[in-house]
Amino acid sequence: MTIKDLKPSLVWGIFDEITKVPRPSKKEGKIREYLIDFAKKHNLKYKTDEAGNVAIFRPASAGCEDAPRLVLQGHMDMVCEKNPDVEHDFENDPIKTIIDGEWVHADGTTLGADNGIGMAAGLATLIDPSIISGPVQALFTVDEETGLTGANALGDGMIEGDILLNLDSEEDGEICIGCCGGIGTTATFTYTPTPAPDYVYFKIKVSGLNGGHSGSDINAERGCANKILARLLYNIGAKNDYALASFNGGNLRNAIARDAEAVIGICPCKKEDLSVMVNIFDANIKNEYKRTEPNVYVAIESVDKPETVIDNETAKRFVNAMYCAPHGVLSMSKDIEGLVETSTNLASAKMQPDNTILVVTSQRSSVESRKFDAAAQVETVFALAGATVTHSSAYPGWAPNMESPILNIAMETHKRLFGTRPKATAIHAGLECGLFLTNYPHLDMISYGPTLRGVHSPSEKMHIPAVAKFWDLTVAIIEEVSKLKR
Repeated sequence: MTIKDLKPSLVWGIFDEITKVPRPSKKEGKIREYLIDFAKKHNLKYKTDEAGNVAIFRPASAGCEDAPRLVLQGHMDMVCEKNPDVEHDFENDPIKTIIDGEWVHADGTTLGADNGIGMAAGLATLIDPSIISGPVQALFTVDEETGLTGANALGDGMIEGDILLNLDSEEDGEICIGCCGGIGTTATFTYTPTPAPDYVYFKIKVSGLNGGHSGSDINAERGCANKILARLLYNIGAKNDYALASFNGGNLRNAIARDAEAVIGICPCKKEDLSVMVNIFDANIKNEYKRTEPNVYVAIESVDKPETVIDNETAKRFVNAMYCAPHGVLSMSKDIEGLVETSTNLASAKMQPDNTILVVTSQRSSVESRKFDAAAQVETVFALAGATVTHSSAYPGWAPNMESPILNIAMETHKRLFGTRPKATAIHAGLECGLFLTNYPHLDMISYGPTLRGVHSPSEKMHIPAVAKFWDLTVAIIEEVSKLKR
């Protein structure tokens, strides 16, 4: 069985097509072409804007022309993460999907259900002749995952609606009515390459971590590979002189770092002490994370002597900053039990060809002032260490509205279909809804989706039964809205 054989067949068939189209963030050309071809194939009106967003329109069913105009919205791009031993070119290769019981996952890569399943449902509503609807628009934005760029630069007239259903949430039985805002903070260390001392050299690697979404998974007490490796290097430096040749960890701003590695040199007389220290540290990390990171490991292996290393002063400042930089939950919400209010993610640290080390972090908060406070804390740590610090454009949060008419429709529809009222909640992650409200303040919005697990990591998977419920709820909401008058 393949995913094309799953039910609802229309949704799964489109999702299967989407998995075959490469769509990394900022490189959505191929999926944009797919969407435009889809509109042309089905004789549907469409429009695009300079940012690359695509809107496709379905006319109202007979007698429903005066119903509220409905927008079904998702994003084109996907987080591109893979296991270290997997060969995969995200710019050219299709995602290989696997059915495992009640779940669908990919073969060692992210699945792209975030937000491929939202795209599939949006497209399916445009062409399912059995659905009775008012005017419906499917809106697909670019570059959601690395900065909400498409939503932020949405062209005039790209939204022609009164109600927006964001199809980018990840928990069956929940309807999201709010999200946090965010900002990115980047630190750049400039170093001087110096001739490598006559030491013995080793690669130290932290791996086996779960990673995950830097918002929705930040409270799961998962390990950050960058923090763990910096801690080890700090401990080594407290007892030994060593040379740091390289440090590379993490990949994406919105993913918790799963892997990190450094190459260091040490006096030959200290190599046995180093091996013992790393082994003890490995045992301690395994014990500390035994509940949340059962597969974590810290390994050391000999490598050839490099030509150059990072100058000692910069190396020390860099390691100290990485060690003391905040990471994880900073505060919990006082309004919604169990919701993270403010957090920061030490996402990646990468050596660059121009003799710099680029450290990428992100901060999130449902309180606007605390978002900027968290970014300032991170900036201060790295500035004190001599790095140049910049901030990306901040994006706003989305304040919950418990009086939302579309929320009431969705809640009652869910109860009618499945016998239970869903939970109305907010999430500690960025959604595009806050940006849409900036230019379209009249929009009444909710966000929902099927159950996903492990998003932004190669363990990403989607619950098959939840997809059927997601589709049934979407169709029923559309038909309920079609009974109303604008």
